[in-house]
Amino acid sequence: MKILKISLVLFLLVSISSVNAQKLSRIEKKILKQVANNNDEALTLLEKVVNINSGTMNVLGVKKVGTVFSEEFKKIGFTPTWIPMPSEMERAGHLFCELNTGNVQGKKLLLIGHLDTVFEENSPFQTAKKEGDKFYGPGIGDIKGGNIIILYALKALSDTGVLKNTQIIAAFTGDEEKVGFPLSVSRKDLINASKRSDIALGFEGATGLNYATVARRSSGSWLLKTKGVRAHSSGIFTKKVGAGAIFEMSRILNAFYNELPEQNLTFNPATIVGGTIVDYNSAQSKGTTFGKTNIVSQEAIVKGDLRCLTNEQIENTIAKMKAIISTNLPKTSATISFELKYPPMKPTPGNYAVLSVLDAISVAMGKGNVKAYDPSKRGAGDISFVANYVDCLDGLGTMGKGSHTPKEYIDLNHFQELTQRAALLIYRLINQK
Repeated sequence: MKILKISLVLFLLVSISSVNAQKLSRIEKKILKQVANNNDEALTLLEKVVNINSGTMNVLGVKKVGTVFSEEFKKIGFTPTWIPMPSEMERAGHLFCELNTGNVQGKKLLLIGHLDTVFEENSPFQTAKKEGDKFYGPGIGDIKGGNIIILYALKALSDTGVLKNTQIIAAFTGDEEKVGFPLSVSRKDLINASKRSDIALGFEGATGLNYATVARRSSGSWLLKTKGVRAHSSGIFTKKVGAGAIFEMSRILNAFYNELPEQNLTFNPATIVGGTIVDYNSAQSKGTTFGKTNIVSQEAIVKGDLRCLTNEQIENTIAKMKAIISTNLPKTSATISFELKYPPMKPTPGNYAVLSVLDAISVAMGKGNVKAYDPSKRGAGDISFVANYVDCLDGLGTMGKGSHTPKEYIDLNHFQELTQRAALLIYRLINQK
């Protein structure tokens, strides 16, 4: 009986705590109101930055967008710093805006966005326009709308006077869509900022009100080359000539298809050329080939994509791919190389803990529970570079569709409430011991 009473008391305490966590405080209601008051201003600024072309390779355009955000962050007490990249990288640089009021008592936050888009200066899609509840524009969802959510969530907190004893870094990279190499240079400052933080929040597009991202897969590529003996086709399959480069390539790709598949792993062969003479430009992913039907193929090349959820999965997959290419058909050989660009952001207990905070806020706002989104449905993102150093949550940006297309838009029905939710998430985290 005593054990039952203790269990009942513990159950009641947990239930009361849960209910309280799902209620909004007086200050939180004030924050929501302030976001609403600033919403029209936020959309006006969003239109302004969308109308500035900032394709990754438009260095001046990226800097111009950075200047706009720099001035806005100054207004709410943040110190902006422009971090240039070496000229040979052909990238604009990054904008980091920091608030450190001293005597930090809660979690130190790193908020991540990016200034660049996939739409370069020669794109016909250049201007923002509203059509009903849809707001169209180049990069409006990926990720300028998310950048505005960062700014106006923080502005509401500043207006409400709740940013005392906090450290917040808002980091906007200038080359997320086409990352600069070497990564040791282009992502050094982002990683260093994470080492001074406790939690990173990413503002890539939301996957709905009731999902957030606790994991993202890596992004990388592989280049596979096979070689065979060039000879008259009448000699194919003989001991002297063997199978040729194209049959060897076919064997390998077929083995990849049959032997590699597992959960959260994809490996897409995107480009292939093969024949007697092959000219392939890996950087541009295009090539030419020459071959006659009466000549055994001498060379074949395939370039593909590789995405994994963990570093262990990357290592295991690479090992399997190398094992497959090592058992060659007669008189053929094969080599494979890998270029790993974005690391994975694996799901961790810490990431789920941040998700639970967002979940409680969403319930308190009457928007329902927030669950972890399927990582196999998300691409790579900047937050992955800091995932080994801090707890992470992504997908906190705008809702919409058509990302990377001339029909990219955000849904205005949810813009304000997503900003409100972000503001409350930041508020609760900076007050979390």
